Amino acid sequence: MAQMLETLLVLQKIETRAAHLRSRLKARKRAVVLQQSKIDQLNKRLEDLHQLYLHKRSTADEANVSLQAQEEEVAKLRQTLNTVRTNKEYAAILTQINTYRADNEAVEERALQTMQQADEVHAQSDELKAEVEVEQGRLAEVTGANAEEIAKLEGMLAEVKAERDEASGNIAPETLASFDRLVENYEGEAMAPIEESGSGSRLSYTCGGCFMTLNAEHVNALQKYDQIRNCDNCGRILYLQAVGEMSDD
Repeated sequence: MAQMLETLLVLQKIETRAAHLRSRLKARKRAVVLQQSKIDQLNKRLEDLHQLYLHKRSTADEANVSLQAQEEEVAKLRQTLNTVRTNKEYAAILTQINTYRADNEAVEERALQTMQQADEVHAQSDELKAEVEVEQGRLAEVTGANAEEIAKLEGMLAEVKAERDEASGNIAPETLASFDRLVENYEGEAMAPIEESGSGSRLSYTCGGCFMTLNAEHVNALQKYDQIRNCDNCGRILYLQAVGEMSDD
């Protein structure tokens, strides 16, 4: 009797259940992670808007400082007009005043536009803050809704692990290590049945895992010995259908 293969099949059934539980647990946790990620992205946009707002305000403040400095220069030049002695000097100072005025109008216009842009950014930030609050509320709902199920699944996984430890107690360490590598590679499906087709001398065999053709040598060996035979293509541990049926009993 293929006792070792029967034991491995029992272990695979446990691993299949564990893989299913892990998948469900991952989905539950992922819902929370995705919601948190959405909030993180919104907060990043909020921080970008805050930095843009600060930049706009700083630019507007610098323009206002420049504007004030030039207004002071205009005031000084106006006073100077009262002290000039020639029409040439008067005209030169007046030209300078008009130049300052034109510059000031341009600077004032830019400052007003920048402040308006800053106000628009601030309004966008307020809207985004409200959106963040809504999403944080949803996060609390998602976390609460999933917390009980996550705890339940984690408890079930702990039970399955204990069952697996007990079932694997009599398996040789090197065999168990090989089995575990395959479990990891194929999400719990470390073993595959040898599937038979045809009849008489035209029998052919395939791996039930990757569906590639198998040499009859695998079948002959498994019929005679309780040993590990791996698929030549995918590496899964092969077993005969009859052994699988016995493991279900």
